[in-house]
Amino acid sequence: MWVLSILQQTPKNGAEIMDQIEMVSQGWWRPSPGSVYPLLEELQVEKSIKKRDDGRYELTENGRQDLEWPWGMQTKQPRTVEDIVVEMNNYVSYLEDLRNADKSKIAANKEKLKSVCDRLAALADAQ
Repeated sequence: MWVLSILQQTPKNGAEIMDQIEMVSQGWWRPSPGSVYPLLEELQVEKSIKKRDDGRYELTENGRQDLEWPWGMQTKQPRTVEDIVVEMNNYVSYLEDLRNADKSKIAANKEKLKSVCDRLAALADAQ
């Protein structure tokens, strides 16, 4: 699995993992936050990786053993409102990683982000 292989080299956050996969695939593939962050959560639950205080993930001993198994990344399309909310949460995690790595990427979209927040707040308050 690419994520475990990448983390075997050095700890990385989700955005850095996505960048590394894009680089390794020579720009042919960049996984979405909706596939990377759920995978990172699953790998934490399985105790294959752990999240450090600096927000980067690192392999555990279980993760090193997992590298011996041939399996691929799992992806799933959202089908319910709950699935969509989970996916949106994954995108927020990605944006947080971007903010920590390069604030200019977030600053360029500040007004759009505020607009999305306002619309989501209105949805959450509607009854």
